[in-house]
Order: sequence, then structure tokens, then C-alpha cells
Amino acid sequence: MDTQFQTSFIPKAPTAIESNRATAPVSVTVFIATVIFFASLVGAGVVYFYKGSLTASVSKMHSDLDLASQAFDPDFILEMQTLDKRLNAASEVLSKHVAVSPIFAELQSATLKSIQFTKFSYGLVGEKGAEKIDVKMSGRAGRYESLALESDELAKNKYIKDPIFSNLTLDEQGNVLFDLEFYVDAHFVSFGETLSRAPQSPPAALPVIETSPTVDIPVTETPSSPAH
Repeated sequence: MDTQFQTSFIPKAPTAIESNRATAPVSVTVFIATVIFFASLVGAGVVYFYKGSLTASVSKMHSDLDLASQAFDPDFILEMQTLDKRLNAASEVLSKHVAVSPIFAELQSATLKSIQFTKFSYGLVGEKGAEKIDVKMSGRAGRYESLALESDELAKNKYIKDPIFSNLTLDEQGNVLFDLEFYVDAHFVSFGETLSRAPQSPPAALPVIETSPTVDIPVTETPSSPAH
């Protein structure tokens, strides 16, 4: 009895599925790379055209500036530039100039009749932005009580800071010789501030007195209220 075997070859379905799964990541990677490539091309084109537009705009502004410069007289422009430098230099000099006349005015109002000053000197001290004027003076008084009253008067003045009397001695006539030191704010004696405080009409009631850092003052009595 003959035995017959019938065989047939039928591919299994999972084989095809595995093949499709293996090729799918490759297709996605190619797609993404293609998108990135074209995006890079578009970006490069945008940058190129923007750069060209920006260069053209800068060139146009240069041309407009040249035309505007030609519309003015070069000699006039040079003269204005020179004048501007001079004005800036003058402003800087005035900002650093010290006018001592306000100090004299305050001393006149705060000095008793029995007090006489014989020497005056000043100097700028302190760091930038916090400068102050250090004032040193010498003088004489009729008696010690006059110095005590004068100290009270100076302490009441809002512009005179930290007045200190020192080196008290008697001269041959019995007068009390002394040294005085105090501070005033640098802004108070600036030239610009002095002009702003000066009355406008009539003009310049308080003149600005320019002095060297050390001057001698004639010994004269300053009118003021008598000591009690």
C-alpha cells in the first residue's frame, strides 16, 4: 500500500509583519532628515535675504547722513564743535570753583562785637561726592565769656558745622587768643550755588570774593549784637 504525503509551503504571517516592523524606523528617519534639510535651506535663504536687506538699509543711512552733512557749512560745524568744547571746559571749571563770600556772610551774622578774626584759611577735604570745606581761623576775644557766647552763636548756624575753639592763650593786653576750625558743605560755597542765591534785581548784592587758600584779615570789629 503506497503512502502519499502532500506537502505545501505557506509563509507564515508573522514573518511579513516582522519585516514591515524592521523597515518602518528607516522610513521615519529619512523623512525627518528630509524635513530638517529643507528647513535648513529655507532658513539659510531667509538669513541671506535679511542680511542683504540690512546691508542696503545701512548703506542708505550712510548716504542720507552724507547728504545731511553736505547741507551744513563745514566751517560752521567746526566752529560749533569748538564752542561746545569751550563751554564744557568752562562748566567744569565753574563747578570746581570755590566762592568764599558765603562763609564771610555767615560769619558776619554770627560774630559778636567783642570777637575779632585775624587769619582765615580753607581747604577741600573728603572723598569725591562727599567733599566739604575745612575752614581754619585765628582771632582774639576780650574775655573767655565772649568765646563761650560765640561758640553758642556758631552752633546755631545751619551752614557752619562742628565749630571748635582751641589754643586759648592770653596776649600782653589780656585778650584771649584762639584758633577756630569748622566745616561747611562744598555745595554751599560752589560758584553756581552762590549765583543762584544772589538776588536778581538789583543784581549781585553779594559779590563773589576770590581769595587764595590763606589770607590775612585786618583786625576790625564786626558789627553785631553785643554780648550779654
